[in-house]
Amino acid sequence: MHAQYNLGYMYDIGKGVEQDYKEAVKWYRLAAEKGSEQAQYNLAILYHYGRGVEQDEQKEEKWQRLSAEQGYAQAQHHLGLMYVTGKVVGQDYKEAVTWFRLSAEQGYLDAQHNLGYMYDIGKGVEQDYKEAVKWYRLAAEQGYADAQYNLGNMYSHGRGVEQDDHEAVKWYRLAAEQGLAWAQINLGSAYHRGRGAEQDDQEAVKWYRLAAEQGYAGAQYTLGNMYLNGWGTEQDDQEAAKWYRLAAEQGFARAQVNLGHMYKHGRGIEKDYKEAVKWYRLAAEQGVSKAQVNLAWMYASGRGLPKSNINGYMWLFLAKQEGLNKETKAEFDKLSKIMSSDEISKAEQKAQICLNSNYKDCG
Repeated sequence: MHAQYNLGYMYDIGKGVEQDYKEAVKWYRLAAEKGSEQAQYNLAILYHYGRGVEQDEQKEEKWQRLSAEQGYAQAQHHLGLMYVTGKVVGQDYKEAVTWFRLSAEQGYLDAQHNLGYMYDIGKGVEQDYKEAVKWYRLAAEQGYADAQYNLGNMYSHGRGVEQDDHEAVKWYRLAAEQGLAWAQINLGSAYHRGRGAEQDDQEAVKWYRLAAEQGYAGAQYTLGNMYLNGWGTEQDDQEAAKWYRLAAEQGFARAQVNLGHMYKHGRGIEKDYKEAVKWYRLAAEQGVSKAQVNLAWMYASGRGLPKSNINGYMWLFLAKQEGLNKETKAEFDKLSKIMSSDEISKAEQKAQICLNSNYKDCG
C-alpha cells in the first residue's frame, strides 16, 4: 500500500519519472482502495482538477470523505470547504465547522484560519470574537498570512481583544511582508494616518504601491491620491491619472470620479469632456452622489454631451437623495427656476425610473 502511494506520488509530481497523472491515478487508486488516507486525499484532488481522470465532483467527495473519516487533516479541511460552498454535499455551515475543527485541532493552518473566520462572522457557530482570535492566533503565530491579517483586524477594531493599533500594525506587517495585498493596504493606511506607527507617507506609498502592483483597485486609487497631493512622493498628475485609470477600469467608483475630474480639468491627461462624462456616468450609475452632481453639470452646460436641463435635473435629483451641500443646493434651485413644471415633472419621473431599475435605465 505504501509503495503504491509513493509510486503514485512520484508520477504525480514528476520526480524520478516523467510526470504522468494517469499513472498517478492508477497507483493512488490501488493504495486508496486498501485504505491509505493520503492516497484517498490525493486521488480526490486529481478528480477535483481533472488530472489523469475526467473531472468528477462526486468521486472527489467520495475520496475526500473516506480520507477525512480516517482523520486526515487536509481531507477534513477540504470536506469542510465543500460544505461551505455546497458543492455536491449541499451547503451546511455547521458541518463545515465540524470538519474545520477536526482538522484545526490537528494543527492544520488553513483549517485554524477558517475556523477562526467562522467564529468571526458567526456562520455555523455562534459568533464569538474571542474564539475567532484564538484560532487566528494559532495560525498567525505559525506564519499564516491570512490569519495574521485577520488578527490585525481584530486588534484594530477591538474585537475579542483590547483595541491596540500597535498590535494591529505588528500583524499587518507580518502578513504584508509575505505579499498579502490587504495587509499591505492596511499597513500603508497606518503609516499615512499615523495609527499604530509613526506617520510616514513615504512608507505609506511603499506599501500602497506593492498592493497596487498586484492589481488591487483600492490601493491603486489611494496611490493615485498620494501622487495627486504629493504625499510621500513628488506630486505628479500623470502618475495620479495612471493609477486612477487602473482602479476605474475595475469599476472602483471613487477612482472613476477622480479620473473624470482629471479629464474635465486636463490634469495629467489631455482635457476631454466626453471622457469625463464617461467616467462620471459609470460612477453615477453606482449611486455615487459626487459623480451624479458632476454629470448633472455636464448636462446643464452641454460639455461632452448634448445640453439637457431635464437630464441635468434628473441627476441632481438623484444626488439629492444622499443630501446636497449648500453650494450644490443653490445650483439645484437655480436650475429648477429656469425649467417649466412639465420639465421638472419629466426629470423626476426619469429619476424614479432610474432608481427603480437600480441605475440600469437612466436614459
